[in-house]
Amino acid sequence: MRDERGSAAVELVLLVPLLILVLLLVVALGRFASARGLVDDAAHQAARAASLTRSAAAAEQAAYQAAHAALDGAGVTCTGLAVTVDTGGFTPGGRVRVTVSCTVSLAEMTALGLPGHRTLKGEASSVLDEHRGIA
Repeated sequence: MRDERGSAAVELVLLVPLLILVLLLVVALGRFASARGLVDDAAHQAARAASLTRSAAAAEQAAYQAAHAALDGAGVTCTGLAVTVDTGGFTPGGRVRVTVSCTVSLAEMTALGLPGHRTLKGEASSVLDEHRGIA
C-alpha cells in the first residue's frame, strides 16, 4: 500500500498556477469587454456632439474631439484613433452617423503582456433637430 501523505500539497502546487492563469484570463476578458463598451460610448458622445453643430465641417471636428475626450477620460489609450463622420444626411431632421475605431495594445489592455493589437469599433447615430438652421 502506498503512503499518500503529502499528495494533497503536490496537487495544490500543480493546480494553483492553472487557477491563477484562468483568473488572469477572466480579468483580461473583462477589461476587453469594458474597453469595447467605452468605445461604443465614445461613438455615442461623438454622434451627439456632431448633431449639435451647424455645419458638416464643424460636425467632423466636434465628433473627433468628443470621441478623443471620452476615451481619454475613461483611461483608454488608443495607439490609433479614427473617427469617421457621415454627414450625408446633415439637414434638419436628418441623421449624422459616427464610427469610432480605436486600436489598443493587448499587452496594455490585458496586463498579461500578450503581443499584438486589436481594433475596437463603435458606431452611433444622432438625429439633427428639425427646427434649427443649418449653415
